[in-house]
Order: sequence, then structure tokens, then C-alpha cells
Amino acid sequence: MLAETELAPRSRPDGPAAIVRSCVHCGFCTATCPTYVLLGDERDSPRGRIQLIKAMLGASDPPDEATVRHVDRCLSCLSCTTTCPSGVDYGALIDHARAHVEQNYRRPWHDRGLRALLAFLLPRPRAFEAALALGRGFGWIARFVPDSRFKALGMLAARAPRDNSLPLPAISRAATRQGQVILLTGCVQDAIGRGIHHATARLLNRMGFDVMAPPGATCCGAILQHMGRSEAALTRARALVDAWSPVLKAGTVDAVIVNASGCGVTVKELGDQLAHDSVYAERAMKISRLARDVSEFVAERGLPPVVWSHPPDVAYHPACSIKHGQKLGDVPNALLRQVGCAVSIPADSHLCCGSAGVYNILQPEIAGRLRDRKRAALAATGARIVATTNLGCMIQLGDPDLTMIHVVELLDHATGGPTPPSLPASTS
Repeated sequence: MLAETELAPRSRPDGPAAIVRSCVHCGFCTATCPTYVLLGDERDSPRGRIQLIKAMLGASDPPDEATVRHVDRCLSCLSCTTTCPSGVDYGALIDHARAHVEQNYRRPWHDRGLRALLAFLLPRPRAFEAALALGRGFGWIARFVPDSRFKALGMLAARAPRDNSLPLPAISRAATRQGQVILLTGCVQDAIGRGIHHATARLLNRMGFDVMAPPGATCCGAILQHMGRSEAALTRARALVDAWSPVLKAGTVDAVIVNASGCGVTVKELGDQLAHDSVYAERAMKISRLARDVSEFVAERGLPPVVWSHPPDVAYHPACSIKHGQKLGDVPNALLRQVGCAVSIPADSHLCCGSAGVYNILQPEIAGRLRDRKRAALAATGARIVATTNLGCMIQLGDPDLTMIHVVELLDHATGGPTPPSLPASTS
């Protein structure tokens, strides 16, 4: 009998048994699952993992190493949910499976140590920023560490952008105010991608919206959720609601803006996560209803006048979180075309680049193969500027031959903002 415990961290009306039963084993998901396409192993497909999870949750013994290995290999890219004709809520099921593994499987000590380190550092922007500085200084050590995941962590520290922008102020005011929005500054992005926040604030100010960044609103819990740490993820979700509640109570908020599309999926699900928490349920649901990816909000409200005269040719990489998680894959692409960019889409746009939260650290070999495949597809478009909506993808795909940039940075620049540091000065 499958364990009918709450789906962690998201609360769903159906338990895991109902989700498993909804899969009809048609196999459509196998064609769009990155790990199955890459490895060809049924156990590394959504259909195969559903059967492994069914057996794992129905067993009285702890999960075995093989089951955990195949569950760990899932990217949570949600490409399978876009493909599935039966509407299987695979995302909720894999979250539940990861929480079950975390609670019932004892990993090797070095694996536990790495996961504990990531769970501590990544949700804390200033601690992560300090760790990155240390990692850059001692990056050469990674060459002598046998565990490939620690090597990957060292390489990512070396590749992570150095953003010297000041933190976003608590409020950025529009010259002519039409409304106000809250912006999630987040955790990792507030450490190494603050320029994206400033571009977002400038663009929204130009559209007539004051941008509020309440202190204390950092990690949404997405990274912890992907590592199976459901209680820690829920704690972060509650803290986010608490940080935003005074602003929501004090006046009208037109939207809660998220410019990291991976976090956007989680913020849009806060109402589901906390549905059974009598203290937080109503406030969390209000936030979910207000949540918008920045590209989604700009498309709804309309761009300011375009002022640049030399829009660049770009390749658009639709992050899985925007394409499959939020179902907004064409929205950023349409905005880029609206400001005059010639936009190319890579041939394998439905497949993940291998970033997937901390996947590129915990599964560096598979992530590296997916990265190389995606880089080749992007290079084949002929464009050398790649626009996307998620900082993780930007870091994962960073390459001397490809300039990675957030979509909102281009939209800001197109409508009067400064030239982003990563772009050539001639793009104006």
C-alpha cells in the first residue's frame, strides 16, 4: 500500500497513490525526458521512475541505492508534464519521492555533507556571496578533490558572475506612479545577479510602477524543495509570506514580480504549499494569485517606448521553469521580437540545459552532457547572444563564445536603460 502522506512540500488533493494510478504508461514522456534521451534507461524516464516510486513508497524497508540513484537523476524540468496526455502531476510525485528519500535513506557521509553545505549556503545571500569569494580564491583545490561534485562546485564558483551592484533599495519609485509591485530579490540571484534586479526595477519604474523589495524576503524554498528538505522549504515559504504581509496589508499591490523563473514556479505554488496551514493559507493564496514572472507582467501591462537603434540578434533559451513550469515559454520570446530583436530558437528548446537548481553540482556528469548539447544547439543558430529568464541557466551555459543575458536586461536596455555589462557597447 502506498504511503498516503502529504505531498511535500506542496499540498495536493490527491495523494501519491492517485498520481501513480493516473499514469497510463503510454510513453509519450520518454521522448521529451532529457535523462532518458541521454541515457536510454527506462528507469531514467518519468514512466520508469513512477514505477520505482510506487515500489519505494509501498515498501516497509528503506529505499535501496539503485532507486535513489534514478530518483536523484530527475531534473524536475517538468517537460514530461507538458507532454503527458493524462495530466499526471509528476512534479508533485517526484517532490514526495525526494522527501521520502531524505527521511528514510542514509546517504554516504560526503554526500550528506555536500547537501548540508548547499542547503545552508544557497538560501543565505550574504553567506553564499562570501563562500563564492572564498571558492574563487581557492578554486585550484578542486583539481585535487576526487569527488566530481566538489569539482563541479569549484568550477561553478569560478564561473559565477561577479556582480558589484548595490542591493536593491527597499523601494524604487516611478516618476509617474500608476501602481506598485513587490519584487522577490531571492537568495542566489541577490548574491550574484543584482544587476538583473536593477534592470527589472528600472523597467517597471518606466512603466509607472513603484518597486518594493521588503527586507527579509529572500529564499522561496525552491532549492530546498528540490533536495527533498520539505520542512525547511516550508519554513522558507512561511518566512516569505511574513516578510511580504505588511506591504500587502498596507496598500494595494498590483503584482508580486519574480525575475528568476525557477523561483517563480514556487511562488505561484505558495497557496498550494500552505493550503493546510490555518495561519498562512489565506495570505499565501493571495501571493500566488498576484505572482507574475516579470516578462508575464510586462506583456500584460505593455512595454514602454523602444528607444534603441541597433537591436541585437539573439538566441532565446526557454528555461524549463518558464516553458514547462509556468507555461510561458513564448512570452519572453514575443517581447524580444517586440523590441526589434531577431530571435532564433535552438532545435532542442524543449530539453533542459542541465542547470536545474543544484543538479549541475549533484549530477555533474549528466549536467555536463546536457550543457554541451545545449551549447551546440545554441551555437547552431548563429547568434552569439543568448537571452533567457533564469540565472541558473545563464551560469550553466556560460561560454567564451556565447554571451548570456537575462531577457529583462535586454528589455530595460531597449527602453532606455544602460547597456548591460555583458553586451558590446555598440548595442544601443
